[in-house]
Amino acid sequence: MTEISSPCITMPRIVVGPVQPDRPPFRVVEIDGEVVGAAQDLADVLVAAAHRGVVIHDADDPAEVCWVGGDKLTWRRR
Repeated sequence: MTEISSPCITMPRIVVGPVQPDRPPFRVVEIDGEVVGAAQDLADVLVAAAHRGVVIHDADDPAEVCWVGGDKLTWRRR
């Protein structure tokens, strides 16, 4: 299970925040503690990471990506 409601205990380089209610919905992406933008899907997260030289080998691994308020497939509010 990759879904959590609070930040990770050990902080990975990438943190994806909870879904924000906008049109379209988005999630804020942080890399190395810096907000780098908004993502509307997993591809946006991968691109943002690649632009900063971070390779995500396993988006389900909490040591690589911390998904707050959902997982890599959560892009709409529940």
